[in-house]
Amino acid sequence: MIFKQLFEDESSTYTYLLSCPDTGKTALIDPVIETVDRDMRVLQEMGLSLDYVIETHIHADHITGARMLREKTGCKLGGPAMDELPCRDFGLREGEPFQVGNLVVNPLYTPGHTDAHHAYLMDHVGLKMLFSGDALLIEACGRTDFQSGDAKTLYHSIHEKFFTLPDETLVYPAHDYEERQITTIGQEKMRNPRLGKGKPEAEFVKIMDEMDLPYPKKIDWALPGNEGCGICPDNLPDEKRRLCETDQQG
Repeated sequence: MIFKQLFEDESSTYTYLLSCPDTGKTALIDPVIETVDRDMRVLQEMGLSLDYVIETHIHADHITGARMLREKTGCKLGGPAMDELPCRDFGLREGEPFQVGNLVVNPLYTPGHTDAHHAYLMDHVGLKMLFSGDALLIEACGRTDFQSGDAKTLYHSIHEKFFTLPDETLVYPAHDYEERQITTIGQEKMRNPRLGKGKPEAEFVKIMDEMDLPYPKKIDWALPGNEGCGICPDNLPDEKRRLCETDQQG
Protein backbone atom coordinates (compact mmCIF):
# COMPACT_ATOMS: atom_id res chain seq x y z
CA MET A 1 0.00 0.00 0.00
CA ILE A 2 1.09 3.55 -0.72
CA PHE A 3 0.29 5.68 2.33
CA LYS A 4 0.78 9.30 3.33
CA GLN A 5 -0.38 11.33 6.33
CA LEU A 6 -0.99 15.02 5.61
CA PHE A 7 -1.76 17.86 8.04
CA GLU A 8 -3.71 21.12 7.86
CA ASP A 9 -2.55 23.60 10.49
CA GLU A 10 -5.55 25.85 11.07
CA SER A 11 -8.02 23.13 12.03
CA SER A 12 -5.32 20.61 13.05
CA THR A 13 -6.85 18.11 10.62
CA TYR A 14 -5.17 15.00 9.27
CA THR A 15 -5.90 13.90 5.71
CA TYR A 16 -4.86 10.40 4.69
CA LEU A 17 -3.78 9.25 1.24
CA LEU A 18 -4.26 5.55 0.43
CA SER A 19 -3.25 4.05 -2.89
CA CYS A 20 -3.21 0.53 -4.25
CA PRO A 21 0.19 -0.15 -5.90
CA ASP A 22 -1.30 -2.87 -8.12
CA THR A 23 -4.07 -0.80 -9.70
CA GLY A 24 -3.13 2.82 -8.97
CA LYS A 25 -6.55 3.45 -7.41
CA THR A 26 -6.20 6.22 -4.83
CA ALA A 27 -8.35 7.73 -2.08
CA LEU A 28 -8.11 10.68 0.29
CA ILE A 29 -9.80 10.50 3.69
CA ASP A 30 -11.07 13.80 5.15
CA PRO A 31 -9.47 16.44 2.89
CA VAL A 32 -9.63 20.13 3.80
CA ILE A 33 -10.42 22.95 1.36
CA GLU A 34 -7.42 25.03 2.49
CA THR A 35 -5.04 22.28 1.38
CA VAL A 36 -6.52 21.25 -1.98
CA ASP A 37 -3.53 22.72 -3.79
CA ARG A 38 -1.18 20.79 -1.54
CA ASP A 39 -3.11 17.56 -2.08
CA MET A 40 -3.05 18.02 -5.84
CA ARG A 41 0.69 18.65 -5.74
CA VAL A 42 1.32 15.55 -3.62
CA LEU A 43 -0.71 13.40 -6.01
CA GLN A 44 1.23 14.77 -8.97
CA GLU A 45 4.59 14.25 -7.28
CA MET A 46 3.67 10.65 -6.49
CA GLY A 47 2.38 10.01 -10.00
CA LEU A 48 -1.14 9.25 -8.77
CA SER A 49 -4.64 10.11 -9.98
CA LEU A 50 -7.36 10.64 -7.37
CA ASP A 51 -10.30 8.23 -7.62
CA TYR A 52 -12.15 8.69 -4.31
CA VAL A 53 -12.66 11.13 -1.45
CA ILE A 54 -13.98 9.47 1.71
CA GLU A 55 -15.38 11.40 4.68
CA THR A 56 -15.69 10.09 8.23
CA HIS A 57 -18.52 12.50 9.07
CA ILE A 58 -19.93 15.95 8.37
CA HIS A 59 -17.25 18.19 9.86
CA ALA A 60 -17.94 21.28 11.97
CA ASP A 61 -14.43 22.72 12.20
CA HIS A 62 -13.46 23.13 8.55
CA ILE A 63 -14.91 22.91 5.05
CA THR A 64 -14.05 19.74 3.20
CA GLY A 65 -11.99 19.85 0.02
CA ALA A 66 -14.16 17.12 -1.49
CA ARG A 67 -16.17 19.16 -4.00
CA MET A 68 -13.13 21.10 -5.16
CA LEU A 69 -11.14 17.89 -5.62
CA ARG A 70 -13.98 16.37 -7.65
CA GLU A 71 -14.06 19.44 -9.89
CA LYS A 72 -10.32 19.15 -10.47
CA THR A 73 -9.93 15.37 -10.81
CA GLY A 74 -13.33 13.82 -11.53
CA CYS A 75 -13.03 11.66 -8.41
CA LYS A 76 -16.07 10.16 -6.68
CA LEU A 77 -17.20 11.43 -3.27
CA GLY A 78 -18.29 9.09 -0.50
CA GLY A 79 -19.08 9.05 3.19
CA PRO A 80 -21.55 7.54 5.65
CA ALA A 81 -24.72 6.60 3.77
CA MET A 82 -26.69 7.66 6.85
CA ASP A 83 -25.83 11.30 6.13
CA GLU A 84 -28.06 11.07 3.01
CA LEU A 85 -26.17 13.82 1.19
CA PRO A 86 -27.27 14.02 -2.45
CA CYS A 87 -23.94 15.64 -3.39
CA ARG A 88 -22.05 12.40 -2.65
CA ASP A 89 -21.58 9.72 -5.29
CA PHE A 90 -21.72 6.72 -2.96
CA GLY A 91 -22.54 5.83 0.63
CA LEU A 92 -20.58 3.68 3.04
CA ARG A 93 -22.11 1.26 5.53
CA GLU A 94 -20.76 -1.05 8.19
CA GLY A 95 -20.65 -4.62 6.89
CA GLU A 96 -20.13 -3.48 3.30
CA PRO A 97 -16.38 -3.30 2.55
CA PHE A 98 -15.25 -0.66 0.08
CA GLN A 99 -12.41 -1.37 -2.29
CA VAL A 100 -9.73 1.05 -3.37
CA GLY A 101 -8.23 -1.19 -6.02
CA ASN A 102 -7.08 -4.23 -4.05
CA LEU A 103 -7.20 -2.38 -0.73
CA VAL A 104 -10.20 -3.23 1.42
CA VAL A 105 -11.67 -0.47 3.59
CA ASN A 106 -14.11 -1.66 6.24
CA PRO A 107 -16.53 1.01 7.53
CA LEU A 108 -17.32 0.94 11.25
CA TYR A 109 -20.43 2.73 12.48
CA THR A 110 -19.19 4.74 15.48
CA PRO A 111 -21.78 7.36 16.53
CA GLY A 112 -21.43 9.62 19.53
CA HIS A 113 -19.42 12.54 18.15
CA THR A 114 -22.05 12.80 15.42
CA ASP A 115 -24.99 10.49 14.90
CA ALA A 116 -23.70 9.11 11.57
CA HIS A 117 -19.95 9.04 12.24
CA HIS A 118 -17.99 6.18 10.65
CA ALA A 119 -14.39 5.08 11.12
CA TYR A 120 -12.49 2.98 8.58
CA LEU A 121 -10.47 -0.16 9.32
CA MET A 122 -7.91 -1.73 7.03
CA ASP A 123 -5.69 -4.80 7.28
CA HIS A 124 -2.26 -4.15 5.77
CA VAL A 125 -0.06 -7.27 5.57
CA GLY A 126 -1.45 -8.47 8.88
CA LEU A 127 -1.32 -5.12 10.69
CA LYS A 128 -4.60 -3.36 11.34
CA MET A 129 -4.86 0.36 10.60
CA LEU A 130 -7.81 2.33 12.02
CA PHE A 131 -8.78 5.74 10.65
CA SER A 132 -10.79 6.81 13.67
CA GLY A 133 -12.14 10.16 12.50
CA ASP A 134 -13.16 12.35 15.42
CA ALA A 135 -14.44 9.47 17.57
CA LEU A 136 -11.10 8.48 19.12
CA LEU A 137 -8.19 10.91 19.20
CA ILE A 138 -4.72 10.61 20.74
CA GLU A 139 -5.33 10.51 24.50
CA ALA A 140 -8.66 12.23 23.87
CA CYS A 141 -11.92 11.82 21.94
CA GLY A 142 -14.33 13.93 19.93
CA ARG A 143 -16.73 16.38 21.50
CA THR A 144 -20.26 15.18 22.28
CA ASP A 145 -21.99 18.49 23.03
CA PHE A 146 -23.29 19.43 19.55
CA GLN A 147 -24.32 17.98 16.17
CA SER A 148 -26.33 15.08 17.68
CA GLY A 149 -23.41 14.08 19.88
CA ASP A 150 -23.99 11.84 22.89
CA ALA A 151 -21.36 10.83 25.45
CA LYS A 152 -22.94 7.51 26.37
CA THR A 153 -23.21 6.54 22.70
CA LEU A 154 -19.57 7.49 22.05
CA TYR A 155 -18.43 5.43 25.05
CA HIS A 156 -20.09 2.33 23.60
CA SER A 157 -18.77 3.02 20.10
CA ILE A 158 -15.20 3.22 21.37
CA HIS A 159 -15.45 0.22 23.68
CA GLU A 160 -17.38 -2.05 21.33
CA LYS A 161 -15.83 -1.10 17.97
CA PHE A 162 -12.31 0.12 18.83
CA PHE A 163 -11.22 -1.37 22.15
CA THR A 164 -12.10 -4.86 20.94
CA LEU A 165 -9.42 -4.56 18.22
CA PRO A 166 -5.90 -5.93 18.84
CA ASP A 167 -3.77 -3.71 21.06
CA GLU A 168 -1.21 -3.28 18.26
CA THR A 169 -3.81 -1.74 15.92
CA LEU A 170 -2.45 1.56 14.61
CA VAL A 171 -4.84 4.48 15.15
CA TYR A 172 -4.78 7.45 12.79
CA PRO A 173 -7.11 10.21 14.09
CA ALA A 174 -8.69 13.03 12.12
CA HIS A 175 -7.14 15.63 14.43
CA ASP A 176 -4.34 16.24 16.86
CA TYR A 177 -3.62 19.52 18.60
CA GLU A 178 -0.26 18.66 20.19
CA GLU A 179 1.92 17.69 17.21
CA ARG A 180 1.34 13.95 17.59
CA GLN A 181 0.70 11.72 14.60
CA ILE A 182 -0.31 8.23 15.67
CA THR A 183 -1.39 6.06 18.57
CA THR A 184 -2.41 2.44 19.15
CA ILE A 185 -5.45 0.79 20.64
CA GLY A 186 -3.31 -0.59 23.46
CA GLN A 187 -1.99 2.86 24.32
CA GLU A 188 -5.47 4.41 24.36
CA LYS A 189 -6.82 1.62 26.57
CA MET A 190 -4.09 2.44 29.09
CA ARG A 191 -3.34 6.16 28.77
CA ASN A 192 -6.46 7.91 27.48
CA PRO A 193 -7.47 10.15 30.43
CA ARG A 194 -11.15 10.04 29.50
CA LEU A 195 -11.45 6.35 28.65
CA GLY A 196 -8.38 4.42 29.74
CA LYS A 197 -7.80 1.86 32.48
CA GLY A 198 -11.35 0.56 32.32
CA LYS A 199 -12.97 3.89 33.21
CA PRO A 200 -16.70 3.21 33.69
CA GLU A 201 -19.37 4.72 31.48
CA ALA A 202 -20.78 7.02 34.17
CA GLU A 203 -17.35 8.56 34.82
CA PHE A 204 -16.77 9.13 31.11
CA VAL A 205 -20.18 10.78 30.71
CA LYS A 206 -19.44 13.01 33.71
CA ILE A 207 -16.09 14.04 32.23
CA MET A 208 -17.67 14.91 28.89
CA ASP A 209 -20.63 16.74 30.44
CA GLU A 210 -18.34 18.92 32.56
CA MET A 211 -15.87 19.93 29.83
CA ASP A 212 -17.61 23.27 29.21
CA LEU A 213 -16.03 23.74 25.79
CA PRO A 214 -16.48 26.95 23.78
CA TYR A 215 -18.96 27.12 20.92
CA PRO A 216 -17.25 25.81 17.76
CA LYS A 217 -16.09 28.95 15.99
CA LYS A 218 -16.58 27.65 12.44
CA ILE A 219 -19.69 25.50 12.88
CA ASP A 220 -22.21 28.05 11.58
CA TRP A 221 -20.65 28.03 8.11
CA ALA A 222 -18.74 24.73 8.13
CA LEU A 223 -21.84 22.58 8.62
CA PRO A 224 -23.88 24.00 5.73
CA GLY A 225 -20.73 23.99 3.59
CA ASN A 226 -20.09 20.33 4.31
CA GLU A 227 -23.72 19.35 3.85
CA GLY A 228 -23.03 20.47 0.28
CA CYS A 229 -19.76 18.49 0.13
CA GLY A 230 -17.66 21.65 0.27
CA ILE A 231 -19.78 24.47 -1.09
CA CYS A 232 -19.32 28.06 0.04
CA PRO A 233 -22.35 29.04 2.16
CA ASP A 234 -23.60 32.64 2.08
CA ASN A 235 -22.31 33.31 5.61
CA LEU A 236 -18.74 32.24 4.84
CA PRO A 237 -16.27 34.87 6.14
CA ASP A 238 -14.81 37.04 3.42
CA GLU A 239 -11.26 35.87 4.14
CA LYS A 240 -12.32 32.28 3.37
CA ARG A 241 -14.39 32.95 0.26
CA ARG A 242 -11.39 32.85 -2.08
CA LEU A 243 -10.94 29.17 -1.21
CA CYS A 244 -14.12 28.27 -3.06
CA GLU A 245 -13.05 29.95 -6.29
CA THR A 246 -11.63 27.31 -8.58
CA ASP A 247 -9.23 29.71 -10.25
CA GLN A 248 -7.72 30.51 -6.84
CA GLN A 249 -6.96 26.85 -6.22
CA GLY A 250 -4.39 26.51 -8.97
